Amino acid sequence: MASSRPRGSSIFSGLILLFIGLLLLLHNYRGFELSEVVLHWWPLVLIFWGGIKLYERTASTRSRQAGASRITGGEVFLVLGLLALVGIVVGVEQARQRMPGINIDLPGEAFAISLDIAPKAVAPNARITVRAGRGDVTVRAADEAEIRVSGKVNVKSWNENAARRKSEGVSAEIVQNGDGYEVRPTGAGGDSRVSVDLNVVVPKKSQLTVRSEKGDISVSDMAAPVTIDGANGDLEVRGTKGDVSIDMRRGDAKITDTKGDVKISGRADSIDVGNSSGSFTINGEFVGPIRAEKVAKGVRFVSRRTDLTLTQLSGHMEAGSGNLEIVDAPGNLNVRTHDEDINIENASGKMKIDDRNGNINVRFSSPPKDDIEIYSASAPITLTLPGSSNFEIVADCHSGDIDSEFEADTLKLNKSESGGDSHLEGKYGRGHGPKIILKTSYGSISIHKTS
Repeated sequence: MASSRPRGSSIFSGLILLFIGLLLLLHNYRGFELSEVVLHWWPLVLIFWGGIKLYERTASTRSRQAGASRITGGEVFLVLGLLALVGIVVGVEQARQRMPGINIDLPGEAFAISLDIAPKAVAPNARITVRAGRGDVTVRAADEAEIRVSGKVNVKSWNENAARRKSEGVSAEIVQNGDGYEVRPTGAGGDSRVSVDLNVVVPKKSQLTVRSEKGDISVSDMAAPVTIDGANGDLEVRGTKGDVSIDMRRGDAKITDTKGDVKISGRADSIDVGNSSGSFTINGEFVGPIRAEKVAKGVRFVSRRTDLTLTQLSGHMEAGSGNLEIVDAPGNLNVRTHDEDINIENASGKMKIDDRNGNINVRFSSPPKDDIEIYSASAPITLTLPGSSNFEIVADCHSGDIDSEFEADTLKLNKSESGGDSHLEGKYGRGHGPKIILKTSYGSISIHKTS
């Protein structure tokens, strides 16, 4: 009796559609990590395919339908298309995890469910760690010796009922960890559609550490050291009395009104530090501008391009987009960089600048008292001094001209007729003054009097 199944038909197509559809459904609604399955277990599709073909070959031999176990072009096209679909889903998920700066929204509407955790009494100087997953974190200080936690669970889903079902079991907890305490969300399970915002109140003198996977962080009014590890969003720290140590991955940072030292490392966007009684140290690569204002113990900035040390800053500093500007810096300045235009005004300590392929402009509103060294290559140097200044100077310009508004019998300017080099050396003024060294190649040197 002939089989009712048409020649060459296969149950594989239907089974693979059911299998892939089930995986996608679990991924969307149960936080199933589809990327882990695909990356590690994708050969199971081939094994599954081969098993179906073996079964169909055995069945076709018994029913004498030789073509039933054949791999058709339609099946190959179906498998490739489904793998491409799964690959897109996995790619989106990997991009969301590894490149948080790229905002890829999945379908659905955002819903928020409030949460409130019972407070826990702790020692006034306890070590407290806030370990957040996805979501914003706000930590503020209080005089009470207890930890209080509130916040909300954010769920992206098709409707409010589905969101509430997904949020069931998602909360936060306060647990003792050795001699310290830890605040952390629970029940989210790594689902990219669920995030937990935490509002945490801790004793003012507690030693605080915040670790976040993704989200904005705000910390205020702490009296002890603050450590923020892996900041992956915008960050604000204000009104702290202890040292602040920050490791960043992404986002903007703003730190104001701090009494201790501020240290920032990693990679991120813009940095703003203001009104600091301590020092400001930054080590890393940052896309946006780095701004500092009124930093009593100075600025230390290290990147692949720039190495800067400034011992005191009463005005402001800004670095970024190929420009370095410093205004009102009474301390010593030492900077080595390249491809940066440098503008400095009213730096009254010792100064050493080494720059390549960037214009250098230094201006003094009062006579300098400490030595000045400026080295450049393939770019001009401009130095502006009050006419009442006293100084000794050695200026060399290779393949360029020296133009000076300071004239005296003790100043000698020589220009090479053949090579185009210029040399200025001597003393200006009656009293003892600092030594000024200016050297550049393939650029000019201009020395002006303050207007």
